[in-house]
Amino acid sequence: MLEKGWNPKLLVHTLKKDLVDIHPAASIFKFLLDKVSHHAKQSINYAFEYAKKKWDKSHKSPEFKVGDLILVSTLNFNNIKFPKKLKDSFSETFIIKALHGKNSV
Repeated sequence: MLEKGWNPKLLVHTLKKDLVDIHPAASIFKFLLDKVSHHAKQSINYAFEYAKKKWDKSHKSPEFKVGDLILVSTLNFNNIKFPKKLKDSFSETFIIKALHGKNSV
């Protein structure tokens, strides 16, 4: 009945399950692919948890208040045209006027 193509009018419960054969190599390949995928997901989750634990252990979030004096790092300023050796590490001091989030002032 279902040897050549698909008949959309055919009801699903009329199909015989033993008519469709899967090549043994294909079923083994699918099993191995599922196993590798599961192992990769576990490894990614483990690496994420490990990195999060290390980050949380060593990271101390800064606490800013309105009126504090801060220094702005010039590490990512690329518009300065003189040599890096002469560039200051920090720009001048600034006063915090308002807080816009946990780490943004």
